[in-house]
Amino acid sequence: MAESEGERAWLSKDQKLGLLRVMMLIRRCEEQLARAYLRGELPGGCHTYIGEEAVAAGVCATLRTTDAVFSTHRGHGHALAKGVSPKRVIAEVFGKATGCCGGRGGSMHLFEPEVGFYGTTGIVGPGILLATGGGYATRLASSDRVIVDFFGDGATNNGAFHEGLNLAAIWELPVVFVCENNLYATEVPYAQTTKHPSAAYRASVYGLPCVDIDGNDVEAVFYAAQEAVARARAAKGPTLIECRTYRTRPHAEGMRDTGYRTQEEVDSWKARDPIASYRSVLLAEGAATDAEMEQLDAETSRIAEEAAEFARQSPWPDPSTVTDHIFSAT
Repeated sequence: MAESEGERAWLSKDQKLGLLRVMMLIRRCEEQLARAYLRGELPGGCHTYIGEEAVAAGVCATLRTTDAVFSTHRGHGHALAKGVSPKRVIAEVFGKATGCCGGRGGSMHLFEPEVGFYGTTGIVGPGILLATGGGYATRLASSDRVIVDFFGDGATNNGAFHEGLNLAAIWELPVVFVCENNLYATEVPYAQTTKHPSAAYRASVYGLPCVDIDGNDVEAVFYAAQEAVARARAAKGPTLIECRTYRTRPHAEGMRDTGYRTQEEVDSWKARDPIASYRSVLLAEGAATDAEMEQLDAETSRIAEEAAEFARQSPWPDPSTVTDHIFSAT
């Protein structure tokens, strides 16, 4: 990866296949969770990331294990892309003791700092302030660690967006803000909640570089993130990347999928599926073969199936531990 602003490291064949593999792994794991929800196996809600995989894969491919990621209620994909084990992600959504939070977090509260994943949250916007604080701590420590925060378009109407970006800009903090603009905040169109439905435009007034890209193009995401991460690591301040993408399933499993958006709109975005599109690109440029694609599909399907079965067979948390992790023991 590039280590200085302006330097671009071009993707090798292995890296391109790696991007595809991460997207496919996210998709297969999310499909397992969607089916588990329908079977009544999940104790709580579940917001899947299907359709948006290129954003997590492209951004996290530019990061080191020691870099920190903050996420949202729709965070399974970010966790997987940052390196949290599929078994530990799915077991957590199942509420099992083998999950990354011991079954205490569930779908919207994943956390594994060992791989630089500092948590998802069901509240809209606070990750922006957490990432800004993380950037400030990194600066005080004179570290070259980079902080990344993923948030949705709905968060741009939250005060945390404006406060966090302003502080990050004036203090030149090493933060990369990634807005996943999927056009809707739950079921409310972004275009109906602001006169200018562009996160990049709104963020630009705070004086940090902003880019607006196709969030379903994993290479476009990768190169934009590569530049932003290099800039942050070189202590040149924050960047905002707006990724225009789309979730092709309901806001959360069990919710309606029509009535607030048309079937034609959903179908048009499904035709731009980031995984199918990237497979076609790699085949057309000779970067991958049909056999390699089939192997990736079989591998990621097997990993996701094994992770789901691991979750089913895992024990529930021991009730006697209910007060653990509430107060520090030191």
